[in-house]
Amino acid sequence: MIERAISPIRRRLDRTGIFLSGACAIHCLLSIILVSGLGIGGELFLSPDIHRVGLLLATLIAGVAIGWGALRHRMAAPFVVAMTGLTFMGGALAVPHGYKEAILTIIGVALVSLGHILNMRHTHSAACKDRCGD
Repeated sequence: MIERAISPIRRRLDRTGIFLSGACAIHCLLSIILVSGLGIGGELFLSPDIHRVGLLLATLIAGVAIGWGALRHRMAAPFVVAMTGLTFMGGALAVPHGYKEAILTIIGVALVSLGHILNMRHTHSAACKDRCGD
């Protein structure tokens, strides 16, 4: 009974994770275009604090939504994919600002987003309904 009430919360967290991953990828691409092409907004768009906060949010949301799903459903794939993405995002913090950082971040957010999608798909699958009752 409680799990049925909690399931919409987990779905919202997955959707939030997907949205934030997309917003992060757009931020990376716009940063490259605006800063490199037009020479504006470098201090704002390339601030390391934005990336640290983004990684923290991604880690929290993925940890709760995907970790919760992994514990509940015993499905490793969403967790492994998302954690690989978080590793890429963390690696992006270790390289200087520029295209290398953007590439690592975009790969990372794509994998985190894919982890959320896999988590949501499993929750809505027949196997989950039979086995987990969600």
